[in-house]
Amino acid sequence: MAVTVNGVELTDAEMEAEIPHYADAKAPVQMAMTALVLRRVLLDEAQRLGIRCENDEQAIDRLLESQVQAPVPDDAACRWYYESNPAQFTVGELIEADHILFQVTPGIYLDGLRSLAQETLDLLQTDASQFAAMARKLSNCPSGEVGGSLGQLARGDTVPEFERIVFAMAAGSMLPRLLETRFGFHIVRVNRKIEGRLQPYEAVAGSIASALAATSRDTAWRQYVKQLVGKASIKGVSLEGADSPLVQ
Repeated sequence: MAVTVNGVELTDAEMEAEIPHYADAKAPVQMAMTALVLRRVLLDEAQRLGIRCENDEQAIDRLLESQVQAPVPDDAACRWYYESNPAQFTVGELIEADHILFQVTPGIYLDGLRSLAQETLDLLQTDASQFAAMARKLSNCPSGEVGGSLGQLARGDTVPEFERIVFAMAAGSMLPRLLETRFGFHIVRVNRKIEGRLQPYEAVAGSIASALAATSRDTAWRQYVKQLVGKASIKGVSLEGADSPLVQ
């Protein structure tokens, strides 16, 4: 079935040009189609309002700038964010950690992998001296060759779900449960911690204000686009999750 937006059919050529932008997405065709539909909706509104520019991107930018007023974060909001997220503004924090990775791969029996990981953790909680040997034997990470050692880690060196847990651990401790990340199940221990230094608010206030303003603007833009989509005539496609690929 053809996809039309306000009576205009989207072409195969447009799709072929858009799909490469979403090659790494889980559903590249759906994401590309959604982006095209949203862009068409925005351009139609720009045309209705008499906005004329050299290219489509400029027209969309001018539309959003003229029609959307996003709240500007004040100093109180910036200070609240700073005080609520001290780790984000701490520099020089390091840990030395080891892990054993039980990697989740396509077709693997997940319950069996989890059971093996849990059995290994139970063993190491009884006898932690076997950690390096178990890492060499079982870990699916290259660090297994050196007994599971990840060396020194700073914030940002690992995926967020791993970082959040290990940086909260005490030096000389092993996590008493399996740590699940996008890669699989980890047995983790932290050997050493170097505490960081919290940057003063004045040094980061500008970057906080910029980040909060960008978030406020993006939220306002998405709400505006949703309103336009609700008024548009869109046929041949479902816009589930349509607020994600706003404008490229």
